[in-house]
Amino acid sequence: MIRIAIAEDDPQCFAQLEQYIGDYGRETGRAFHITHYDNGEDLVERYQPEFDLILMDVEMPFMDGMTAAGYIRKKDPEVVIVFVTNLAQYAVQGYAVNALDYILKPLNYFSFSQHLSRALQYARKKEKTFLTVAVKGGAVKLALDGIFYIERLGRQLMFHTRTGVYASTATLQQVEEELEGKGFIRCNKGYLVNLEHVDGVQDGCAVVGGDKLLISRGRRQPFLEALTDWVGGVSL
Repeated sequence: MIRIAIAEDDPQCFAQLEQYIGDYGRETGRAFHITHYDNGEDLVERYQPEFDLILMDVEMPFMDGMTAAGYIRKKDPEVVIVFVTNLAQYAVQGYAVNALDYILKPLNYFSFSQHLSRALQYARKKEKTFLTVAVKGGAVKLALDGIFYIERLGRQLMFHTRTGVYASTATLQQVEEELEGKGFIRCNKGYLVNLEHVDGVQDGCAVVGGDKLLISRGRRQPFLEALTDWVGGVSL
């Protein structure tokens, strides 16, 4: 499911965008979930870093799209932003908020589908380096290379990262499946470790981010083999 936020105060333009996205989904077999905001202020106040793409009008009441994009970038530096505007002059300003693209009004389906395809390809590349985690009150995007390890603690998961510890209600199995092939492996049934941050093995434990995590007897051999392959540059 691809999550798109549309910030557009013109009901007709929003309906057209929604229709074009639906048409694109039927043509490509992709599923979309669309959230609509009719002004920039609501988008900023309610924003959670859970979207793959934001289609943003520039001229909106209460808060214009450029200002809203600036606030969003502070919360979510990775979400793909595409401006939808009838003024080409805003394209230059879009670089200040790291916008990927802009689409000129009035819209036509062929041009829109080309822009959308490009934006989704870029979003897909970004997705590979980040993990969106459900936390209390919303969600947070975590850079994979910033995650030390993931700990199962009761019914919660604790994500130990460079920027702090985040609690989530996801299951370790779900996260393990999502991170398959990305350098993460269990050292025991309660810990999923990022091999990039394993500083060594000592006293039967993996030293990760300054913490010692017990390597269970049954997982010792596959863990050491995976670590050896990782250090040698072999992908899991």
